[in-house]
Amino acid sequence: MDAIAEGNVAVVTGAAGGIGLAVAERLAGAGMRVCLVDSNPSVEQAAASLGNEAAGFVVDVADRAMMEHLAGEVKARFGPVSLLMNNAAIHGGADALTGPEIWHRTLSVNLMGVLHGVQAFVPAMIAHGRPAVIVNTGSKQGITQPPGNTAYNVSKSAVKALTEGLAHTLREQTSGRVTAHLLIPGSTFTGMTGSKGRPAGSWLPEQVADFLLARLRANDFYVLCPDDETTRAMDEKRMAWAMGDVIHNRPALSRWHPDFRERFAAFLAGKGSNT
Repeated sequence: MDAIAEGNVAVVTGAAGGIGLAVAERLAGAGMRVCLVDSNPSVEQAAASLGNEAAGFVVDVADRAMMEHLAGEVKARFGPVSLLMNNAAIHGGADALTGPEIWHRTLSVNLMGVLHGVQAFVPAMIAHGRPAVIVNTGSKQGITQPPGNTAYNVSKSAVKALTEGLAHTLREQTSGRVTAHLLIPGSTFTGMTGSKGRPAGSWLPEQVADFLLARLRANDFYVLCPDDETTRAMDEKRMAWAMGDVIHNRPALSRWHPDFRERFAAFLAGKGSNT
């Protein structure tokens, strides 16, 4: 991973806390000069705690003009960017019939914020001629679609599709010199999960950050994180069942449908088939 090297520049959004801050800490520890970006002004204090020329920027990723200005400022102050992590997100909490305001904000941050980051920074990363890495933070909910937070699911599904398309474009344009990767966290205890304490089985952001960097070294595109309750094998079965709804023409989200719950449970336990 030549991009993650001492003296190189990294930009991490959603970095005032949680996974973003944990990754920023690891990158700073590797000697990178890290630009922490967040709409929360506490990002400046977080950056100050890292040292090593880390800088905090109060930016709303949903604002395209602010992101374009940020890219120009980072280039002028620090030089070319070697690692970009589009991590900023909000939880939303909307279903298909919820009013448009929360839908607009969720998609503006979770999807358009990622697109703004890609379009503001990646062309220069391609043009510079050096190895570079882009990480976009997705979610398992964008693949398995659990009911109850449709707006968030939609945004993360779109981030998955965007990152897959970006990876293909970069492969064709740079022959692997610049790569894109999709981080798919498991249950993680962050500010997004509320203040009721760490849910049972959840990973800490630092565990996600360590797992991400290990899988980047292995050049994984899909960085599928486990947690203390969910193994990779369980995730694979849940995702296979979700695609099986399409293949076998089952009702949408059949995993939660009363006619299919027992069949899914048997499949998950290795006692039934995905039909």
